[in-house]
Amino acid sequence: MSKLNRRGLLKSGAALAALTPIAACAAGTEPSDTSTPETTATEEPQTDEAPDVSSYTAQSIPDGLTQVALLASGETTSLALTQAAVDRSRGANALINAVALETYEDALAEAETPPEGQFGGVPTFIKDLLDWKGDQTLYGSRAFKGYIAPDDAAFAKAWRKAGVISLGKSTTPEMGLISSTEPLVTGATRNPYDLSRIPGGSSGGAAALVAARVVPFAHASDGGGSIRIPAACCGLFGLKPSRGALPISRESGEVDISVNHAVTLTVRDSAALFAAAEADIQSDLPKTGNITEASTRRLKIAFAPDPVNGAALDSATRAGIERTAQLCRDLGHEVVDFVMPVDGVEFGDQFLMYWAAGAAAFAQSASQFSGKPVGPEIVEPWTIGLATQFMQRQSEIGDVIAYLKAFEGIYHSWFADFDVILTPTVSTVAPKIGSQAPDGDFDTVMENVLNFAAFTSPMNVSGAASMSVPIQWSDEGLPIGSMFSAQRGDDGLLFALAYELEEAQPWIDRLPTFKPA
Repeated sequence: MSKLNRRGLLKSGAALAALTPIAACAAGTEPSDTSTPETTATEEPQTDEAPDVSSYTAQSIPDGLTQVALLASGETTSLALTQAAVDRSRGANALINAVALETYEDALAEAETPPEGQFGGVPTFIKDLLDWKGDQTLYGSRAFKGYIAPDDAAFAKAWRKAGVISLGKSTTPEMGLISSTEPLVTGATRNPYDLSRIPGGSSGGAAALVAARVVPFAHASDGGGSIRIPAACCGLFGLKPSRGALPISRESGEVDISVNHAVTLTVRDSAALFAAAEADIQSDLPKTGNITEASTRRLKIAFAPDPVNGAALDSATRAGIERTAQLCRDLGHEVVDFVMPVDGVEFGDQFLMYWAAGAAAFAQSASQFSGKPVGPEIVEPWTIGLATQFMQRQSEIGDVIAYLKAFEGIYHSWFADFDVILTPTVSTVAPKIGSQAPDGDFDTVMENVLNFAAFTSPMNVSGAASMSVPIQWSDEGLPIGSMFSAQRGDDGLLFALAYELEEAQPWIDRLPTFKPA
């Protein structure tokens, strides 16, 4: 299968011709079907009916490093840990619909003689955007049913070396293109704290499974907020690594915006997973190493609570981020008011155009793999809408790339006067399922997405380190993420701050209630 990236599309002189079916679909004309027979599906899409909430209750589980210690002491075995995780997964998934592929029998067989590595024998899930050798990768899409990864992606190799045992694939929206996880191929994934709400995206399945205490951590990736947004929605810790700090699964184009890491119950698991994944990578950044504790250094924190694109915060998020700013003051950090000196509407438009180029590249690859022309049978309306926007403005792409490349230097220039920027992670608590559905009215969904995910993408363009920390909660018991962002290479600084925040306001015991939909 050809690589799914923007670079090949943007450099291809045949791009417009290859995407002609998108224009026909957008115009309401059905392309002629010259396809080969459809690949047989290996699973059935899930329904969106409200589940029976009596079938599963979340219980506290040891974090990943505690499981490693229990294995080392002989107090448990990898087989026991894996069987327990499989049992929890079966119960929880009936409620949250977060598993795109179950490989439970393979996992149990592997656990009988567990692999070595820093997390050797600890069960987890891999996001359905990452190729894990021998497993199906759907990329959240009906088009790729039956695609079996012939090899591990680069980041998968790092996690396999760390010794994790994969229980299967967690759900993701089609090619990770939206901030909710409601793909047509598997159905909507639900938030364990309120089953009527989204878990965020695109690592929504990963976050839902960790929040439900199925596994202590799960693989996640972030191209526009896809680690931090679901972490915020599901009450987890989620750090987006600096560009180049950890292996990537594929090039994301002329401006590399996507990175891999994890969503975790604890800061220390995230830090240890980071250290394990960075071990063999060649980078211009110094190694962060395994950060294990808070720092005594007091930081100057720029507090920027208002979205630069004009979106409004809901009252719970506003109150939560103000409490976080006060907590930082109470801990001895200097907090100063700040307004990001960027035209948020212009930045959003440029980023969205680049994002749409990725959708167009994906649509092209989906057509090539399935043998069907691009259309609603193989790709979702949201993907088609984004790809159509790219086609309509393709002549602008050179200027878009130049703008985004220049923004990296602009972003990092802000840090001459402070160490960290504090913002909300998203503008509201987790929205209701359906408000960002990929088959909803395109303009309405676009407005909802841009308002909700108003804070995260600048850190992807700049390559900066950024994290969502779950230290605030609404009166209804919904998580509220606080996002701290630094410069590229400051991952260690953020981990040290996260330890301090975790100690000041622990979140590990805030178990989800699976409030009925």
